[in-house]
Amino acid sequence: MDQTANPQATLHYGDGEFAVLKPGKFVTCAVSGKPIPLETLRYWSARLQEAYVGPAEAFQRLGQQP
Repeated sequence: MDQTANPQATLHYGDGEFAVLKPGKFVTCAVSGKPIPLETLRYWSARLQEAYVGPAEAFQRLGQQP
């Protein structure tokens, strides 16, 4: 994804939904660093306020938390 033509969004992650604080086309996965288009964003942590590209990354990250 061309990150210069498509600015990164800033989101507030809630339980089951997120709010767009700064419009953009994507967010970055907290584990892999890969861009995630907003229309495909399905995994995030409301507690940690971060997004994950898929279930494996979410499981990996959340498994690290006490």
